[in-house]
Order: sequence, then structure tokens, then C-alpha cells
Amino acid sequence: MLEFHTLDVFTDRAFSGNPLAVVLGADDLSTEQMQTIAREFNLSETIFVQTARNPNHTARVRILFPTAEIPFAGHPTIGCAIHLATARHSGDFTAHLVLEEEAGLVPVTVTRKGDVTEAEFTAPVTPHATGFTAPAAMVAASLGLPEASIGFDAHRPNVWQGGPRFAYAPLKSLQDLAMARPTEPHWSALMAHAGVDSLYLYSRGEGCDFRARLFSPTAGIPEDPATGSASAILAAQLLDAGELAPGTSHFTLRQGIEMGRHSTIQISVDAGTTLQAVRVRGAAVAISQGRITIPHAPLGKGANPA
Repeated sequence: MLEFHTLDVFTDRAFSGNPLAVVLGADDLSTEQMQTIAREFNLSETIFVQTARNPNHTARVRILFPTAEIPFAGHPTIGCAIHLATARHSGDFTAHLVLEEEAGLVPVTVTRKGDVTEAEFTAPVTPHATGFTAPAAMVAASLGLPEASIGFDAHRPNVWQGGPRFAYAPLKSLQDLAMARPTEPHWSALMAHAGVDSLYLYSRGEGCDFRARLFSPTAGIPEDPATGSASAILAAQLLDAGELAPGTSHFTLRQGIEMGRHSTIQISVDAGTTLQAVRVRGAAVAISQGRITIPHAPLGKGANPA
């Protein structure tokens, strides 16, 4: 059997934020076995910890939706780093980790002060344009909203990539954000047109810079309570809308409010005329631990190659 731990991420309160499963000792698991375990947990993501390829790094990790593997994700990176660091340190501390993710190396700094443990990672891929579009009329129809609800100030829908790829939909008000719902057949039409399986909605917030929601039903995630990778890639959207001054900008994002899973995500962006670096910070709290049965390997298939 394999040891696992669950944490709530992007929160310092249990039973809020985004739940995560961390599976340890996953070196000998095949991709199919990992997928079986991820489906069993049925969380937005499950992260599997393996021995680092480079002994100077902390661990190799692989991240899976209930339906597929992804190259990088924010809340698994934050939660896994916090778990690994707190397993090795006691009291207040600062620890520096490097995780080998499929998208590249991800440096993470974990700090604990009192009862709060936070991690900050630097995005492994600088967000960039994709060549795909998200027309306002299609976005509005996909969310069951009037087209007038789409866009504010210089913010317009777009599609960006930074490892994962997301479509972004700025909404005029928090009321529009609360009313939005994936609406077929328009939702599937937008996903196909934009070349994505997720739509990140955001509006100006109250008590924060932006409030957000993320829908990804095609990936088995009807709604995600906190999305670190999409928050990092949001930096490209903010630069495009003229929100970033030269130097370093800091933003507080809130997500999961409509789900009753309040999450807080901090992003820092270094930019001039282009993006230079994006960092994402958040807390996590331990929720449970246990052991899970190793699924049988599919016939004719062995362990996943290194």
C-alpha cells in the first residue's frame, strides 16, 4: 500500500480552499495506476511524489486530473511542497525546494510562522499567447450571460498558455460572476474554438484585487475552488490589459467563494514591456492521512518508464 496525505490548499483554515491528495513513494507506479488512484480520490488534482532524477532536487512529481495527466498545476505544487517541507522541519522555518514537474523545474520556498505555513513558487513557463481567440459573443453564450457582461476597462477575453492553456473571461460585475454557468451547446463550441478545456472568469473584487471562478467540466472538474496555474497565467492577461506597471506588481485573488470553499491566492509579477517572472503564493493545512491500495497494473504493461 502507498502512504497518502490530503491538504486544503490556498487557505489557512481546514475545510476550505482546494483539496489535494499527495501520494508518496510513487516511483514504481505506471501512468495507468496513477490515473486509477486519481479517479479514486476524485479531486481536481492528485500529485504523485517520486525520487528526483537529479539528486540536488527535492522530488520528481507528476500531477493528474481525474481524467488525464497535466504538466504543471499550482495548488498541487503549493500543497506538495508544504507537505514535504513540514515533514522535515519543526517550529518556524524557511525551506527551499526544487520540484521536477513535467513542464520543467519549479523552485518553491516554504515558510512557517506560528500556525501558518505558506509556499511560493516561480512559474516554470512564462505565460504567452496561443494564437487562439475567445470572442466575447461566444464567451457570453457559453456562460449563459448577455454579451454586455463580458469585459471591463481594457480587459477583453483571450487565450493564454504557460504549460497549461486557459481561456480568460473578464466579467463586468460580481453579480455576473455569480450568475455564470457553463451552458451547452455553446460551452463545447467555445472550448473547441479556443483549443482549451477550461475557462477562467474574473471580475474586480471586494477586499481583494480580483474575484475568480474556473470551470473545467471536460477535464472532470465542474468548478475548481482555487487554480494556481491559471492565476499565474493571468499575469499575461493583466499585462495585455495594462494592469502591470514596470517592475514588480502584487495582486490578491479570491476564488471558490460561490462554492463555499474560500481561497486566497497571491501573485507577484515582474514585468516591463514583457513578462519576466510570475510567482504564486498560498497557504495550506493538513487534513488527513492514510494508506491506499496499489491498483493492479494493466495486462502487458509494467511500470511507467523514467
